[in-house]
Order: sequence, then C-alpha cells, then structure tokens
Amino acid sequence: MSTPASLRIIRDEHAALAAMLQSLLWLIRRGPEASDRQRFFDTVRAMLFYIDEFPERLHHPKESDLLFPRVAKRDAELLPVIARLEQDHMRGEQQVRELQHLLLAWEWLGEERREAFVQACERYLNFYLEHMRLEEQQILPAAQRLLTPEDWQALDEAFAANRDPLTGHAPAPAYERLFQRILEVAPAPIGLGA
Repeated sequence: MSTPASLRIIRDEHAALAAMLQSLLWLIRRGPEASDRQRFFDTVRAMLFYIDEFPERLHHPKESDLLFPRVAKRDAELLPVIARLEQDHMRGEQQVRELQHLLLAWEWLGEERREAFVQACERYLNFYLEHMRLEEQQILPAAQRLLTPEDWQALDEAFAANRDPLTGHAPAPAYERLFQRILEVAPAPIGLGA
C-alpha cells in the first residue's frame, strides 16, 4: 500500500515545525543586536504566532478529532500513548502562551528576563520534538497498518485542507503573508533580513 497523503502531510508539517522551532531557538540564543532589537522581537513574535496559529489550531485538532480516535478504535493498547499525546496537545497551547508572555517580559522589562524566555523555549522545543517523535514512531505506523481505505479517504481530505506555507502545500494567503513576513525580517540563515 502506498503512503496515504495525510501521513505525508503530517510528516511534512512535523518537519516544517521542527525547522521553525530550531530556527527560533537559534535566533533567541543569538539574541538581538543593538541595531536590530525591534526586528528581532518582531521576528520572534511572528514565529511564536505561527506556532500557535498553525499547529495548535489546525494540525492538532485533526489529529485529536480524526486520527487518534480511529487508531484507538482498532488498537486499544495504544490508548495510553494517545492519552499522553492528547495531554501534550492541551499543554502545548498553554506553553506557547507562556512563551509569548515571557517574550514580552524580556522585550519590555529588560535583559534580566531573557534567560527565563530562553529556558522556556528550550523546554518547549524538547517537549515538542518528543511529541512528534512519539506520533511518528507509535501512532503513524499503527495507523498505516490498521486503518481502512475509508479512514484514509476522510483523513486525506481533512489534512489536505491544511494550507501550511512552510510545507509549500497550497498555503492560504494569510499564512503565506505571515511566512513571508518571517522570511523578510528574520536574519540569515533563517530568513532574508540583515
């Protein structure tokens, strides 16, 4: 059986998000230069907005509402893994909000707030990479093995509607503008900025 489109989309979205997270961490470890302080905070804010907007609002709900229940129905032994992934989805949105708050604290209250933000980003990156690893090593192979052609049709239609600019998959104009903004203001090697 060939790989269903939805599995390719999920893996592409995971890879794109991992790249965005690694870029974010690289950027914040580098920190702002005196001449580009506002650009730095604008870029980090845009990256956090993307992380909140696309994965948390479009990617995760489709996994939670469509993929996980189908897998759980056919293999009850995966219920603990699915429960953990669901908890991760709920925690992830809260963690992004915390990062946005910590970024504002650093930007407005000064350098003494930087380390808290950097550490929170490192924790979030590790959390999210582990979350995606668990999905890709446990849930996706089980789904490929267990789901029916009817399941795949529903999943493929749902995930094909995701229009993520980072994967190049028919990006929605609003997300394309956001991605272009990140590219324009982020410094090389992440983007095209100074």
